[in-house]
Amino acid sequence: MEKDLTRLQYDREAVRCRSLFEKKMHDYGHSWRILRPTSLTDQLLIKAKRIRSIEEAGTQKVEDSIDQDFIGLVNYGIMAIIQLRHAPTEDEQTETNQQILGWYDQTASEITDLMERKNHDYGEVWRSMRITSMTDLILMKLLRIKQIEDKDGKTLVSEGLEANYADIVNYAIFALILIHNQQTSL
Repeated sequence: MEKDLTRLQYDREAVRCRSLFEKKMHDYGHSWRILRPTSLTDQLLIKAKRIRSIEEAGTQKVEDSIDQDFIGLVNYGIMAIIQLRHAPTEDEQTETNQQILGWYDQTASEITDLMERKNHDYGEVWRSMRITSMTDLILMKLLRIKQIEDKDGKTLVSEGLEANYADIVNYAIFALILIHNQQTSL
């Protein structure tokens, strides 16, 4: 029963993330397709560091909420996987919005499948975690990604870039679920 609840909550947050992605694509097109994966890693790092800074300080001076940063982590993580699979391009005319959304949806679906497999094996342990721990795990994954990127993707035992980006997306969605649960229990 709890796994059904997880899927409902997960899907609710994933829909919020996709909705924002689609709205930003309306406003900006797919200008992000020019970014190399390393640039997306840095964007993820900026978001995660901001979250940690606010968690540690207990205050913030910019109005953007932490949940918006977690949504950014989801979308940048998916964008990074897309960029690994489809070489960056400077020509916004090469792909349609529908094609980009198709790539987004396919990647998100694969990440959701991964979540369900891992959630089965780990038994919903994320529900007892603190949001701050998820932030730290995301930062750790980003440091791993940077190391892999600095080695031109050549690793000995690592899961690789896509797996680390997918884990970041899942941790960010779990954090969004926990934030929502905290907000609705007040």
